[in-house]
Amino acid sequence: MIKMKRPVVARIGPALVRGAAACLLATCALGMPQGAPAQAVAAPAGAVPVNPTPARSLQVLHWWTSAGERRAVDVVVNQLAKQDIQWRDIPIPGGGGMGAGKVLKSMVLANRAPEVTQLNGVIFGEWADLGLLLELDNVAVQGNWEKQMFPTVWQLLNNRGHVVAAPLGIHRINTLFYNVGVFRRLGLTPPKTWDEFYRVAHVLREAGVTPLAQSAEAWQVATLFENLALGESGPAYYRRLFVDVSPSAYADPRMLHILRQLRKLGETMDQPVRERAWTDAARSMANGEAGMFIMGDWAKGEFNAWGLTVDQQFGCAPVPGTGEYHLYSTDTLAMFAGDYSNQAKQETLAQIVASPAVQSEYNKFKGSIPVWRAPDPHMDRCARDSWRAFSKGAAWLAPSLVHRMASDETTKDAIIAEVQRFFLDRNVTEEQAQKRLASIARTLTRNRND
Repeated sequence: MIKMKRPVVARIGPALVRGAAACLLATCALGMPQGAPAQAVAAPAGAVPVNPTPARSLQVLHWWTSAGERRAVDVVVNQLAKQDIQWRDIPIPGGGGMGAGKVLKSMVLANRAPEVTQLNGVIFGEWADLGLLLELDNVAVQGNWEKQMFPTVWQLLNNRGHVVAAPLGIHRINTLFYNVGVFRRLGLTPPKTWDEFYRVAHVLREAGVTPLAQSAEAWQVATLFENLALGESGPAYYRRLFVDVSPSAYADPRMLHILRQLRKLGETMDQPVRERAWTDAARSMANGEAGMFIMGDWAKGEFNAWGLTVDQQFGCAPVPGTGEYHLYSTDTLAMFAGDYSNQAKQETLAQIVASPAVQSEYNKFKGSIPVWRAPDPHMDRCARDSWRAFSKGAAWLAPSLVHRMASDETTKDAIIAEVQRFFLDRNVTEEQAQKRLASIARTLTRNRND
């Protein structure tokens, strides 16, 4: 085992690391008061275990708490146990990982960083720049990750020439789920365009079925928003919005159209639209109260955990207008280096999650697809469609804003907050929301360039 270089923490001291880590808190988010950090990092009661650490264990912080997610995580837990290593769970409820992010920051600032954490998207590059993450170059070379993985996944894992995370799977966010029984009874087919969607919605409403099950939670509203952005204008414009954060893109007439579509889409939901967990919205579609549901394909894993089967009780299709595209996020685990005393166990975990057998089993339960370029023969129809779309290459891919694939936390939080505000407040016009988003983009761009 080759020992990696000592982390920056060893050179700059814990006080400076705590100060640098504090910069990862959402203190510079637009509109957030200066007094917010202390509240933001407060961990939920019981979030940090107080039991003594077993000799052969890894503490893992994550937000996989639904039934389907737990089935997937157990695949990794069981394989780790075969190596005589205990997975010590720190599950933090909350869609999109917002709560888990706050707990992680509080633990790091308290010098109690977990050995392993779920870190999706570009943010683990920020942690790596602080020198806090274990570099997994040896594991990646031994596993031939660069040649075996999709290029988009491989690039995501790399930070300044080093591999700083281990990937578990790829989710397709632009997934439309529908109740097969309801659709058959009413003679409906999954809509491929938004015009078709609203015709289907009308039939469902006339039959006493809510057309679209959804939630007013900020990240779920923003999921609809990014789906509309992709479906209405394609990946190139999408990337100008959420990767480049171009003010001119937000001032474009296409943005006004997207906002109008978002408001129209809200009319197909139960009124008033209330905040609820994504699993509750999924349940309302599964039991026939609603006909459709837009969510990442982890919802498929949840339906399977409930005993439902694709194309029998529920179906899946691309969100209207996005059939050729893949709006993606990836599940990844990053390892905190500390004093390197856990390096061997952490590398073992990285080897396990990237192994073909675990990739196949984990993603079957999670609803996602493996990170390997070669197709998994055990994928169901939904997964095969996702794999075909993702394998088309970068020009057809869109990194999810909501799930940290496109932008940093400050950018994500500012855009999502404004989109939810517009969605909930009918007094805010589409034109006002567009101007506000363009203003936010200008501020964010100036901050990036300063």
